[in-house]
Amino acid sequence: MLLAKTVEGEEVVEEVSKLTQYINDKIPDIIDFAFSVILALVVFVIGAKLIGWVRKLVKRSLQHSSVDKGVEQFVDSMLKFGLYALLIFSIGKNFGLDTTSVAAVLASGGVAIGLALQGSLSNFAGGVLILLLKPFVVGDYIIEDTNKCEGTVKEIQIFYTKLVTADNKTVVIPNGTLANNSLTNVTAQDKRKLDLKVDISYDADLKKAKELIETLLKNDASIKQEEEILVFVDSLASSSVVLGARAWVKTEEYWTTRWRLLENIKLTLDENGIEIPYQQLTVHMENQGAEKGQQ
Repeated sequence: MLLAKTVEGEEVVEEVSKLTQYINDKIPDIIDFAFSVILALVVFVIGAKLIGWVRKLVKRSLQHSSVDKGVEQFVDSMLKFGLYALLIFSIGKNFGLDTTSVAAVLASGGVAIGLALQGSLSNFAGGVLILLLKPFVVGDYIIEDTNKCEGTVKEIQIFYTKLVTADNKTVVIPNGTLANNSLTNVTAQDKRKLDLKVDISYDADLKKAKELIETLLKNDASIKQEEEILVFVDSLASSSVVLGARAWVKTEEYWTTRWRLLENIKLTLDENGIEIPYQQLTVHMENQGAEKGQQ
């Protein structure tokens, strides 16, 4: 029994000795790996700061050259993406990554990657087309005709464009969608036609109503007086005479002018006894009871 315990103890000591020797042999490798990790973290932090500095430098340079805001945002986004990819690739090389093999794999898998990322590539190409053709710029109010998304353009990024709606919601639209579908740029021009319609009763004084509306248009400070101002009979509806009014205003003053004029037209017509009628339906009834009484 004593001999067996002695042999077992010797085996344990031998195993511990082997483990200790293995750890001692691997300590240089562990130290090298830990040093590489620390070095990679340091390089990443320094690289991130350098990328931030380069982006600020490029952005400041673009601002001084008075380029479009959308171009500035697109270049900044693309620069950030490319520089971080280069930084990560460099850190991987520091860990012994074979760059030649990686390049070969990327080249051979180019078709598969292209198919997998065709949506993203389409959005990237759409972003380039938007910046080159300029159907809109940052600050424009646009309506995407297919899905009826609308808002003020806030950012034009590599793959998507951000809109801010009138009620302060953010809408993100892929650049490919904007480049491949029709859209309406509401603020592309500096002036916009104001088109109003007002119903008046058939019994109302038509000429007086037209004169009142025309006077309101000519006295409104936001109406461009050098442009044509028209007040006309638009149609003869079933319950009213529909008057039309057309004038030109600055694009940024369109909605406030429209709301103000509609209110003033209503108040002015009321003051002058010109009725704005409800929808009416005239029904003619036959006197069936009288006919039965005669029979």
